[in-house]
Amino acid sequence: MRAIAIVGWLGIIGALLIWQGIGLVRGPEWPTLSDFFRAFMAVPAGRFLLFGLWLWLGWHLFIRGWSFFLRS
Repeated sequence: MRAIAIVGWLGIIGALLIWQGIGLVRGPEWPTLSDFFRAFMAVPAGRFLLFGLWLWLGWHLFIRGWSFFLRS
């Protein structure tokens, strides 16, 4: 199960890097990731949602399952 998750994350990151590369090579007709984030963060609700996603991702990638930080 862990191998499937790693392959999935590598696929997502690879797709984002390919998208960014195409956007940088093609110019203004192909939006880059920073264009998407700029448009998304133009409204306050988008900023709030992006912050929540950032917190959720950080919790699940870096904290969850670390018994060192979560001793009871």
